[in-house]
Amino acid sequence: MDRKILSVGIGSLLLIGIVAAWAILFGAPARFRGTTYAEPYPKAPDFVLLRHDGSTFRLGGMQGKTVLLFFGYTSCPDVCPTTLAELNQAMKQLGEDASRVQVVFVSVDPQRDTPERMQEYVNHFNPNFIGLSGTETALTKIWKDYGVFREIVEGTSAFGYIVNHTARVTLIDADGNLRISFSFETPVEDIVHDLKLILKEET
Repeated sequence: MDRKILSVGIGSLLLIGIVAAWAILFGAPARFRGTTYAEPYPKAPDFVLLRHDGSTFRLGGMQGKTVLLFFGYTSCPDVCPTTLAELNQAMKQLGEDASRVQVVFVSVDPQRDTPERMQEYVNHFNPNFIGLSGTETALTKIWKDYGVFREIVEGTSAFGYIVNHTARVTLIDADGNLRISFSFETPVEDIVHDLKLILKEET
């Protein structure tokens, strides 16, 4: 084979490889690691609950901030404290951008969780987190709107009865859209990765 033709062929292959690598590294959009909602993004169902100080919290009033919404309860023996600790780690890794993110913890156990108890509980993890509770009637609608499964199981442990519940964190963007869902034990770095992508969209 003619050396000139061979050289041109090799050069073309190298060029194609460089272009392909550039497209992968710089041209392709970054992918989220959590479970994403399909476009057009659904609006997050709004809700209103009382805070520990008697003031009103309205989810719709959070527009302009990215919200990480998690449902759980203060007597939870494992899932809830683990998740809240991981969300606190995520906030630390975000640095200054953490001020653009609000963690909201809503009770699935209104019989034991008052708004005061919820806020006191989340303060152990991060004083910027918001803990909310309410009447079972008010919360039932919220659980339904967010597809939260909840089941009370009688127990004999020090925690009393336990509440089996959906254990996922829902990311709501600054426009109030449902964007990403993180399952229990999603690595903190994956949550931070997706938060950074969302926050970059909103700059």
